[in-house]
Amino acid sequence: MNETIDLLKRRRSVPAVALAEPGPSAEELETLLGIAARVPDHGKLAPWRFILFQGAARLRAGEIIAAAYKAAHPEADAERLASEGKRLALAPLVVAVVSRAGAHEKIPEWEQVLSAGAVCMNLIVAATAMGFASVWLSEWYAYDRVVLDQLGLNAGERIAGFIHIGRQPEPREDRTRPALADIVTYFG
Repeated sequence: MNETIDLLKRRRSVPAVALAEPGPSAEELETLLGIAARVPDHGKLAPWRFILFQGAARLRAGEIIAAAYKAAHPEADAERLASEGKRLALAPLVVAVVSRAGAHEKIPEWEQVLSAGAVCMNLIVAATAMGFASVWLSEWYAYDRVVLDQLGLNAGERIAGFIHIGRQPEPREDRTRPALADIVTYFG
């Protein structure tokens, strides 16, 4: 086996609550985002972009999320609202991968959406290769237009994923993966 195959075989998600400091340095972040952007992109549209949440900005975003939750759930208690307010503050870095997929005369929108998904996966693999741990989430607020507008998404833009990145203090056991016999068929 080679290093890349070994890396892919051991990559696994780590819950956001288990991600610890330190997050990526500015130089590491530039490398991570550069690798994330190296995905199949039919037509060179770059149908995605990044929003970074670090430091105090994570809590400011959490205030937006908590306010939207409270508006939709006026019965929510203080503990639940505090939890909602920490959604993007659990890991040292959260990268929102924003899909800008849209109508195009030659490039199907579905291919653009898949490209944004590939960005998420490249970011996770690059983070693993650099010694970080990560998880790809898209909780309720990824679909809430009030939250999205306040986070700076334009009309028609959607969240492909919130990628939480930090350090993994303790190793985790792998989860059960599907048996190939259950998911592979041969045509013909």
